[in-house]
Amino acid sequence: MTSNASAVDIAIFASGCFWGTEHIFLKHYPPAQNKGILKTAVGYTGGKEDSTNPSYKDVCSGKTSHAEAVRIEFDPGVVTYDELVEFFYRTHDPTTVNRQGGDVGTQYRSSIFTSSPEQDEIAKRVTQEVQEKHFTPKGKTIVTDILGAGPWWDAEEYHQLYLFKNPDGYQCPTHRLNW
Repeated sequence: MTSNASAVDIAIFASGCFWGTEHIFLKHYPPAQNKGILKTAVGYTGGKEDSTNPSYKDVCSGKTSHAEAVRIEFDPGVVTYDELVEFFYRTHDPTTVNRQGGDVGTQYRSSIFTSSPEQDEIAKRVTQEVQEKHFTPKGKTIVTDILGAGPWWDAEEYHQLYLFKNPDGYQCPTHRLNW
């Protein structure tokens, strides 16, 4: 890759089961093809302050309030944060609260976790653009949370790149290109 360490930025998205979220981003932005995504990890964020380093079982219980999310390291010289936010919206249903398809619970919510005021502004602007172009005409409203990023915990190793290791594994039907 031609990227250098100073050109790396982070994007964090939650859009249902993290297996499918990671899978669709990597299918469309494979690191080997230098399309901007350098590395991903699935994990947990956005939970209660007193709930640290949660396990998958803890998160699925709903007691920690964490979201299943993907943390994307990307080269903003190759792919912009705007583009990644728009792609996030293309690949799930951001109009349902705490659910994607049959997956229900706070861990499956639609959220963007921003790491700077600039990311926050971009996420809000792109959300409004996507709302007006793709959801207002359908009479639907985006319910995605846009929040400052807090602590991040990587999920257990068996969750990392899960659908690449298990191609027949469960994938939420909402994780597809919707436009």
